[in-house]
Amino acid sequence: MTDSDTTGEERARLFGDLLDDCVHCGFCLPTCPTNVLWGQEMDSPRGRIHLMAQMHTEDVLTETAVGHFDNCLGCLACVSACPSGVAYDALLEHTRHRVETEHRRPRGERALRGLIFSLFPYRRRLRSMRGPLRAYQAGGVSSLVRRSRLLERISPSLAAMERIAPTLSSPPPALPELVPAVGRARARVGMLVGCVQGAFFPEVNTATARVLALEGCDVVIPRDQGCCGALSGHAGRLEEAAGFAERLIEVFERESVDRIVVNSAGCGSGMKHFDRTLAEAGAGEARARRGRALSERVVDLTEYLVELGPRAERHPLPLHVAYHDACHLSHGQGVTLQPRTLLAGIPELRVSDVPDKEICCGSAGVYNLLKPEAAGELGDRKGRDVASTGADVLVSGNPGCSLQIAAAMERAGSPVTVTHTAQVLDAVERLLGRDRSRVGRRTRFPSAEGHDTYPPESGTVT
Repeated sequence: MTDSDTTGEERARLFGDLLDDCVHCGFCLPTCPTNVLWGQEMDSPRGRIHLMAQMHTEDVLTETAVGHFDNCLGCLACVSACPSGVAYDALLEHTRHRVETEHRRPRGERALRGLIFSLFPYRRRLRSMRGPLRAYQAGGVSSLVRRSRLLERISPSLAAMERIAPTLSSPPPALPELVPAVGRARARVGMLVGCVQGAFFPEVNTATARVLALEGCDVVIPRDQGCCGALSGHAGRLEEAAGFAERLIEVFERESVDRIVVNSAGCGSGMKHFDRTLAEAGAGEARARRGRALSERVVDLTEYLVELGPRAERHPLPLHVAYHDACHLSHGQGVTLQPRTLLAGIPELRVSDVPDKEICCGSAGVYNLLKPEAAGELGDRKGRDVASTGADVLVSGNPGCSLQIAAAMERAGSPVTVTHTAQVLDAVERLLGRDRSRVGRRTRFPSAEGHDTYPPESGTVT
């Protein structure tokens, strides 16, 4: 019997054991977005676990069950709410893997998923879209298309993709492969660039590298890093996710770094469970151990900065911001206090929580493309909650959430500036608070040395 076969038997046994952990208490129900929207038992975690148990014991995967599994956002709010410690994330990952390997979807759905997963996990492919997308936006075609509602009639998923596309400006210069610490170095860290983050929010990566450098870190940004596999894993495409994970593991294994810092909630959550992804994909125990070793070094930016402790002075920023808890940061990684601690340490900054913070905004990986109607309802709900705070700026730690909420609020006629925690820290550590209009704007901030970015060294990361 092979290592992979043994792992498969262990996975099946573990799945049954995990199912038995659920005592059907219902504590998860008020935190589940689809249960909040529709009030249907089978579209709640408890109902889906019942369907998973049927699938497991009867070895039957029905069309109806697949529909309910697909309706799940995978936001993991139920994991935070569960008093019994049910590992719903592991249950869902296994279930979606079975769906993707055993269930044949309709042709149109297969085509849509094929398009999504041939594009979004590839940063260079996404970057190649920047020019056409900027031309489309600048020429006024986007406004015409939205007013005509043409895309809604052709494909709600394509319409959702068009709506959430960020407004693009000139990107900052590419980051070098090494950003040296400012002053005495006290750590050497790797940094994930990400796919959507790297292609559409490169200024967040620039801000992240500068903040880490100002806090005394040598920042290593490997040029050959690719996708972490989180989007694929979230959708049950585990062999694909495992392939991405193993390539990224090899890249960072070659680097001598203390930690691997991630500034995207979904990526961080996925990377902290590389061992589970590899095991579920049948990679074998030896490869899963490699994944576990790397996962133990993965840390969210805010988590690491609090652990490291501040060195750079943080200047006053008299601004009112609302902080949004990205699901895969709060529920997926348990990181809720650290971002608030960092923001609370900025003089004169007023921070508000968003009401119903445990309810997902509807982004959920690529859920807003696969289930645009439900995602739209959740986005509108989150937009209203953000607007109720009266904040000038929304701070988020995940690019998908930023796109989803910004689109919802623009649709509602109450647009808001959305920024990343790294950009706020970058501004206040370098006195950009004196020009408050620039906080959160997608622009090229000057570096600590007064230049547009750090000078390239051995190469640049694009």
